[in-house]
Amino acid sequence: MKKYQQGFTLIELMIVVAIIGILAAIALPAYQDYIKKAAYTEVVVGMSSVKTAINVCYGVENSLALCDTAAEIGETLPTGLTDGALASIAITATTAVVTGTPNAFKGIAAADTCVLTPSVVGSTGRLAWQYSGGCLTKGYVKN
Repeated sequence: MKKYQQGFTLIELMIVVAIIGILAAIALPAYQDYIKKAAYTEVVVGMSSVKTAINVCYGVENSLALCDTAAEIGETLPTGLTDGALASIAITATTAVVTGTPNAFKGIAAADTCVLTPSVVGSTGRLAWQYSGGCLTKGYVKN
């Protein structure tokens, strides 16, 4: 009776290491993009409360010019935040455009601002919102 060698050969181990390396090379960039999108959610969620308040104000006042400040919509806008993804939110006078500015956080650049622009839809009297800026071009949000 012959005694057989136990274990893996060197070539089998090298093939396994190569396969793991290829999988890691594909997965790591996708994971980093996922982390950025997840962190940017803080900016989008912060803007959504302001967007909702403007929608309510517009439903009552029927004018964007009367819903273009934090006092008019009854919100306190965050400014100068240093921890987390959200740095500040601002509303543009007369147009009620909402701009969210992120911090440099988990791969997000501080220049990747997010702009939400309202427009009145026909005679329905409701607002439609469109994203623009770095959040749209980097794929953090979709219209």
